[in-house]
Amino acid sequence: MDFRDYDTRLAAYAVVVDDSDRVLLALWNEQAEHSWTLPGGGVELEETAAEGAVREVREETAYDVELTGLLTVDSHVVAPERRLHWHDRPLKSVRVVYAARVVGGELTHEVDGTTDEARWIPVGDVDGLPRVPLVDVGLDAWRARA
Repeated sequence: MDFRDYDTRLAAYAVVVDDSDRVLLALWNEQAEHSWTLPGGGVELEETAAEGAVREVREETAYDVELTGLLTVDSHVVAPERRLHWHDRPLKSVRVVYAARVVGGELTHEVDGTTDEARWIPVGDVDGLPRVPLVDVGLDAWRARA
C-alpha cells in the first residue's frame, strides 16, 4: 500500500517515574471501557514531537516536565472499521515515547479532554490495571534504559 493510501498520526508521550517508583498515568475516556495510558497525544502541525509531549503532559496532568531522553518510537496500524471516528482509510499511528521528569506544577485532572483523571501508580501495580498496550511499550523501554 502506498503512503498516500492511508492516514498517519504522529503522537508523543512521556514515561514519568518518580523516586518512589510510581508512574504517572492518565485515564483515557474515548472508549466504552476507560483505560490507563501514558500522558501524551497528537502532535500539532507546528510542533516537534518533543514539544508535543511536553504540551500534552501539561494538558492532561498540569505538570511541567523536562524530557530526559528518547525511549522508543512505536507504530501500529488501525483498520478503517476500528478507528474511533468513521473513516474509509487505515491509520498508521506513530508514537514517540520519551522519558521525562516533573519540574513544576501540581497534579490536576484534565477537563473536557480525552482523559479525565491523572494518577501516580506504583510501577508494580500497573499489570493489574486496564490499560492500553502503549503503557507496556513505554515501561518496557524505560526498564531497558535503566
